[in-house]
Amino acid sequence: MERIVFLDRDSIQADIRRPDFPHEWRDYPATHATQVAERLQGVTIAISNKVPLMADSLSRTGSLRMIAVCATGTNNVDLDYCRAHGIVVSNIRNYAVHTVPEHVFAMILSLQRSLPGYREDVRRGLWQKAEQFCLFTRPIRDLHGSTLGVIGGGALGRATAKLGEAFGMRVMFAEHKNARTVRAGYAAFENVLKESDVITLHCPLTPETRHLIGAAELKKMRPHALLINTARGGLVDETALVQALKQGAIGGAGFDVLAVEPPRDGNPLLDLDLPHFILTPHVAWASRDAMQTMADQLIDNIEAFVRGEPRNRVI
Repeated sequence: MERIVFLDRDSIQADIRRPDFPHEWRDYPATHATQVAERLQGVTIAISNKVPLMADSLSRTGSLRMIAVCATGTNNVDLDYCRAHGIVVSNIRNYAVHTVPEHVFAMILSLQRSLPGYREDVRRGLWQKAEQFCLFTRPIRDLHGSTLGVIGGGALGRATAKLGEAFGMRVMFAEHKNARTVRAGYAAFENVLKESDVITLHCPLTPETRHLIGAAELKKMRPHALLINTARGGLVDETALVQALKQGAIGGAGFDVLAVEPPRDGNPLLDLDLPHFILTPHVAWASRDAMQTMADQLIDNIEAFVRGEPRNRVI
């Protein structure tokens, strides 16, 4: 009989049906890294959203056969260890192709039309004191005719690009940074930085992409350009971003992610109180519809593994 444990059940707000094979199931609302090894004892299938599953914990259980990642990213799993010890790792795919792009454009539209600033001006009574019917205190830019630079050509990047095209934007997909050649349908990374009015990040966090956007890259962006990050916090040098925003080097930024989450020890972006910066708490993926799709696909992955037909395998 399979023994299944969900290590951070409270991270998913959805109905999770039980697999259609004999099993034991146990939920933990959350699991600290120091509790992982104990909670995996005797477990054959472990479910994790963001709980780290590293070699030091995995090596202390000999029963684990599968890790079902309840997310797309797998940077919290020691894939090398799993590969070496025959542990199947599956993830969730394409569940957020509507919710993330919608969140991206909610941020873009809010910043492009200076909605946070105008809301603050109304609160301060500036409209009430205006000598005409409207208030011209903030810049407003249309998306139509502007350029959207997309870094990351996967499902989320492509879905975001489709929304950009619907708004009448010119879309550029960025080639890998420092690439020697540029693939068909892509533009050189440097050119995307220089030509885009909005840049949105949709790539994984790897040693190669950490601080993909730093001080040098921010300086190459247009002074009115927006930077949107709903991918991973480590993709951007947060200290450099703070300086760029305070100095007006770029037009604004919308972030849904931070380098360390939750930011218990603070973060420079938490202290920014600027009308051209929006920070949300890693919820771009978290529409109820998307979470239910994720939950259903999670069980599909587990059932396929038990049938001997693993799907959505990372390794």
